[in-house]
Amino acid sequence: MSGALDTLLDRLVVPGYTRLGYRLRSRSWPADDPRPNALAGKTAIVTGARGGLGKATAAGLAALGATVHLVVRDAAKAARTVADLRGEDPNATFVLDECDISDLDAVRRYAATCAGRVDVLVHNAGVMPAHRTESPQGHELTLATHVLGPLLLTELLRPNLVNGRVILVASGGMYTQPLPTDPEYRDPPYRPATAYARTKRIQVALTPLLAAHLAPTFVATMHPGWSQTPGLTSSLPTFTTLTKPFLRTPTQGADTTIWLAATTPQPPTANFWHDRKIRPTHYLARTQESAIERDAIWTYCRKSAGI
Repeated sequence: MSGALDTLLDRLVVPGYTRLGYRLRSRSWPADDPRPNALAGKTAIVTGARGGLGKATAAGLAALGATVHLVVRDAAKAARTVADLRGEDPNATFVLDECDISDLDAVRRYAATCAGRVDVLVHNAGVMPAHRTESPQGHELTLATHVLGPLLLTELLRPNLVNGRVILVASGGMYTQPLPTDPEYRDPPYRPATAYARTKRIQVALTPLLAAHLAPTFVATMHPGWSQTPGLTSSLPTFTTLTKPFLRTPTQGADTTIWLAATTPQPPTANFWHDRKIRPTHYLARTQESAIERDAIWTYCRKSAGI
């Protein structure tokens, strides 16, 4: 695909984020990238892996040879997920781990059980509560799930992640939002989609800082486009109904995450990706942030996470 057409698809949003964008772009991708068994002997952790993008990511990483830990809030409810994955790939190795990423105490307990090298850490867990909800530590739930928990887990696993790869699953919705001055969303009215997009903006804005902090560990954020998942259906039912013919499958949405985890040579760190290409982090002047604002939200989030 020409660079001009790829860029046009991206800027127009609707075609680029749908299955059409994936189909057009994937035609130019090498069939052997990532190469078979690229993750053989390696360990991957995927949060929010009970269904949707997380389940598809786990399946893709395991198909490349990784031992995949599925981190879920309720292990009993996720037992069916693991059974499905093992049925689809009997030779793959899956481990079911229970941890609510929004609960910082649970994150600390889980990290303490993680022994040995971690080659890939995918922060995929996501929520979009209908009303402002707080985590056990009193933080707004989308902030706790998308930012604070991932920052803490990554920090605690830092000794395990040397030369590993950390990937955060963001959302194209972040393009509509600047960095919030009220990260806990205490100022009403609370809008679920806005809360979600704001925390995804934080993820993307903090990626260069996290990459510098973790170097030489690779860090990236990506967005999957519009993918048909249980979370999207429950959170945005009208949007799902209207766009259903155009939504990507979870496997298509997870492709870039899997590619970032396994492609060689390692891609450049500290970037924002979609469909295997680095994308701009801003399209609107009003969403631009300064280095001072990035540093302030970095400090706030690390302190709030207890780092």
